[in-house]
Amino acid sequence: MEKVRIGFIGAGANTRAKHLPNFQAIPGIECAAVCNRRLASAKAVAEEFKIPKVRESWQSIINDPDIDAICIGTWPYLHCDATIAALQAGKHVLCEARMGMNLTDAQEMVAAAKANPEYVAQLVPSPLSLDFDHVIKNTLQKEELGEIREIVVTHSSRDNMDAESPMHWRQDSDLSGCNVMQLGIFFEMIQRWYPHEPEWLMSDAEIYTKFRQDKLTGKLKEVNIPDSISVLGRYPEGARLVMNITGVDAGQPISEIRIHGSESTLRIDFLELYLLFARVGHDYEIPIDVPRQTRRGWKVEEDFINSVRTGAPVELTNFDDGLKYMRFTQRVYNSWTNGGIRT
Repeated sequence: MEKVRIGFIGAGANTRAKHLPNFQAIPGIECAAVCNRRLASAKAVAEEFKIPKVRESWQSIINDPDIDAICIGTWPYLHCDATIAALQAGKHVLCEARMGMNLTDAQEMVAAAKANPEYVAQLVPSPLSLDFDHVIKNTLQKEELGEIREIVVTHSSRDNMDAESPMHWRQDSDLSGCNVMQLGIFFEMIQRWYPHEPEWLMSDAEIYTKFRQDKLTGKLKEVNIPDSISVLGRYPEGARLVMNITGVDAGQPISEIRIHGSESTLRIDFLELYLLFARVGHDYEIPIDVPRQTRRGWKVEEDFINSVRTGAPVELTNFDDGLKYMRFTQRVYNSWTNGGIRT
């Protein structure tokens, strides 16, 4: 098999848990170099995963002539710059979600990918529904729900309850941009099954803890990303989109999407990992069996290497799909910051 040497820019939790071990399990793959925000952490990762080169800058990873592909595992603030530089340097790119800081980042990344079509440009997909996507898409295509009336997302946690906890990168607009909690992750899943964009959106949100301690400086820093957000939208086909994502629920967490049709409702529970089907006129939900052969599971690294070696098109997730969920994210953010106007 063709040998592929990968350089890692950022080696956070997901890179250590997923990307590094899964790449190393593929024959012919060499995890060749790594850099991180701190040199000490990069050295620790290199030692743990037997990576031969440690670099102090992400640019040196990209400019290394011995590197064939780049895995970008940083927070969104670096995704655009590193992706464009890597593609222009003749490297394949696997970039962590969320695609970029904002819609402009995403547009520039798409432009760079189209200007360098010989190189693979892939985003890490939303992982929550990978085993269910085939069944959900098939259910909607067969119109088993009837006419789609509402898509309702509910995700609640206590992640932002503690006002004394330091600022998480997801709460830091300098690192995360306009990405609000799990907003883009859920919309990416929805667009896999229902590939339409809302004709209008409006949102309302709140930041309950206005300042948090910056981990790097130890000083208080203003929070510019909501602790809780609600979104209302309408698709051209008439269906409503209703989303409520909150990190200030002290109770038991909820994470689900319900798709209401004129004849039935499909409920996807991401905590219990099951699908339930309810038909009009019945007061019970029926569990849907998900055949093992349709459960895709996590194949991100395998898919990326397959595209690098064979030229197979990227399915989960290509840059055009990333652009769609970043356009949605930007529209929601713009609505909230402009007093809830329609966008």
